[in-house]
Amino acid sequence: MTKTFRGFLLGAAALAATAAFASAANAGCGDSMLKEPANWLTTSSDQANPLLTKVSLGDAPITGMWGVKFFAGGNMIDFGYQVWHGDGTEFMNSGARAPATQNYCLGVWAQTGQYSYKLNHWALSYDATGHLNAKVNIKETVNLDVHADYFSGPFTIDAYNPTTGALLQHVAGQVTGNRINVN
Repeated sequence: MTKTFRGFLLGAAALAATAAFASAANAGCGDSMLKEPANWLTTSSDQANPLLTKVSLGDAPITGMWGVKFFAGGNMIDFGYQVWHGDGTEFMNSGARAPATQNYCLGVWAQTGQYSYKLNHWALSYDATGHLNAKVNIKETVNLDVHADYFSGPFTIDAYNPTTGALLQHVAGQVTGNRINVN
């Protein structure tokens, strides 16, 4: 068997193994027929499939997708979408920044009261040539309304020099979020 053909067979076997396990790793897209969340851990407690068992995605009212707007000095300075995950992580896609300069950030959050939350997320900022020009820390302290479909609260944005860590800019303002539903 030639080296090229052997390499092809190994690659095909790896691709087949990846495809076989891809449905178990689904983060939720396309699984609308399931009655339980599609989040899995390896264990031997599930009798139907001893390799898979479900875990809770969290039941905090903040979890879900939000359309957000950031205001400072009476002006909207950013907008976009945030997804607050049940595991305490968050993802934001910024609409005011071009993808080439980096338009997303990743964060972690904690519930601080019945309807209040604290978020700490980070972004990397690049200039138009692709040079890293700042590490940006965005912090939010938000409160949900009683229906859990709107939040608001103060935020800060601190941009740091990526080499020295020196503060380059500080912005403070108010953030608002409206829940995005399936309907």
